Amino acid sequence: MTRIKRGYIARRRRTKIRLFASSFRGAHSRLTRTITQQKIRALVSAHRDRDKQKRNFRRLWITRINAVIREKGVSYSYSKFLHDLYKRQLLLNRKILAQIAISNRDCLYMISTEIRKEVERSRL
Repeated sequence: MTRIKRGYIARRRRTKIRLFASSFRGAHSRLTRTITQQKIRALVSAHRDRDKQKRNFRRLWITRINAVIREKGVSYSYSKFLHDLYKRQLLLNRKILAQIAISNRDCLYMISTEIRKEVERSRL
């Protein structure tokens, strides 16, 4: 039998994986098997942490809004504020409300007082 020379496809695949893992330390960037294992692990972590990041930012926004609202009105909470927002059909998301809370607290305070007045009027 004649000698078969291997093609470049496997080498191309390995170099592509090595480029992904070039910033890893030690054997994780040098040995092909560990590179593939670390690549799988990195991609799993990235996928998991994207969802976790969304949760963390939502928690941060809620905390910021709640802190500003409770600072001014003692008996007013975040949940009541959002409930009143939806009643008035003011569709401001939490991200925007948190930015308003940081940059312009008086504006958020004004929004909350207007909503409270409107809700109290509708109850009477």
